[in-house]
Amino acid sequence: MLTIPMARLRAGLLLLVVSMVVLPVQAQEGESPEALIRDSVDTLMSQIEGRKDYFAQHPDELASVVEDNLAKVADMRYIAASVMGRYFSNATPQQRSRFVDTFRQTLIDTYSKGLVTFDYREIRVLDDQEGSRYEDQASVHMEVVGTDGTVYPVSYTMRLDDGQWKVVNVIVNGINLGLTFRNQFDQAMRANNRDYDAVIDGWGPELDVKELEEGE
Repeated sequence: MLTIPMARLRAGLLLLVVSMVVLPVQAQEGESPEALIRDSVDTLMSQIEGRKDYFAQHPDELASVVEDNLAKVADMRYIAASVMGRYFSNATPQQRSRFVDTFRQTLIDTYSKGLVTFDYREIRVLDDQEGSRYEDQASVHMEVVGTDGTVYPVSYTMRLDDGQWKVVNVIVNGINLGLTFRNQFDQAMRANNRDYDAVIDGWGPELDVKELEEGE
């Protein structure tokens, strides 16, 4: 379970909210990833706004909503393999599957808390997006404006898989979360003498909230 002191959740929950704003988006001819995300932001926010108190009292229902959205928007197997990094090739199929499930549950639990806790003023997809060298890859840049006016830049790394855009990484305020989690998995493997099962059983990635807030 991801553990972050409550007093320091404000910036960290930014990540949790913005990582969920993309709903499943089916690629259509002539429609860019950022245009699809722009529409999806409004859809998800309309589901959450005005219902935070309800979901706070019914966490299981919110967890189900989060799990459904994550399953459709995030390429969990791709992300988990990336987090395992060089250790992925030597893991058994069972260990790979177990880590995917563990990683997914970590995100569900954390995002659920973030969606009912973080207060924001605006979430916006930037008009000026960088072009991609490859047709099946894209980066979509956004900004989240906190209630205090602080602007947090967010960048999604996306890939086109079977006609559907999927999120495979998130960069918040210059902090590459995929790389952060990969480094933590590597450290855990070293600390546990490369015992896959021990690392998976004890998996609890930590986010340095102060680092996220200050950025690079």
